[in-house]
Amino acid sequence: MNPTPLHFEQHIPVTDDQLSAVDILSAHTELPKNTIKQAMQKGAVWLTRQQHTQRLRRAKSQLIAGDQLHLYYDENILTSEPAPATMVADEDHYSLWYKPYGVYCQGSKWGDHHTIHRMAEQQLQRPCFIVHRLDRATTGLVIVAHKKKTAAALAALFEQRQIEKHYQAIVEGQFPATQTLSMPIDEKPAASHIRTLSSNQQFSRVHIAIETGRKHQIRKHLSSAGYPIVGDRLYGSDQQQTQDLQLCCYQLKFQCPVSHQAKDYLLEDSLQLSLLD
Repeated sequence: MNPTPLHFEQHIPVTDDQLSAVDILSAHTELPKNTIKQAMQKGAVWLTRQQHTQRLRRAKSQLIAGDQLHLYYDENILTSEPAPATMVADEDHYSLWYKPYGVYCQGSKWGDHHTIHRMAEQQLQRPCFIVHRLDRATTGLVIVAHKKKTAAALAALFEQRQIEKHYQAIVEGQFPATQTLSMPIDEKPAASHIRTLSSNQQFSRVHIAIETGRKHQIRKHLSSAGYPIVGDRLYGSDQQQTQDLQLCCYQLKFQCPVSHQAKDYLLEDSLQLSLLD
């Protein structure tokens, strides 16, 4: 019988500035020092100094008496190894990435190594700001900004619905040729325009363009219409649950807030859905 994975948090005041964070955390938790160092690198250790709290990654960072260390240890999170994100385009002020299944857009206090934000930060060695999100189970294009001003400008484009988002999904059943689904989501208006790209007796590959961006909008709309997305463990049927969620944001179109040129980013075929191929 496997032992229960460790999940705990510790908050430790620093009283001796001659000790390292690794020494202090290891002494209070009895975790091996290498395990503490890995947790630091993966974003599970935080440092509060005066009124400011931030992640502490460097094992040799100098501590000051009066600091407070925070360890948020979740063995499941820290041992998870999702597929790496792939950069699709580097526009200097921002970049576009392919987010695989299982990768988050942003981390939590328990860690951030499994996020596209951290993957981009490590690969490019630049500041990174997430301006929009995809669900953990959804694959596809994500924009990462590298300047605060650019992040604000891109976020405004999303808010004003000036970024065209195009998705593909593989659903159960033979979807009608074209249909607009407009069931409200969380009592707010929502519209998904869907057309069939290909189908067989079991599944249909559909294209989705959305006017709104409500939480789980596409998944809820397709499920309510009787065509759940393959692999949808929240809104799907009991069939096809062994598959990953077959939903991908494969195209983004907008006017660049830096160059003011029209941009059209399209995932290469090898990164798009392949269940029906």
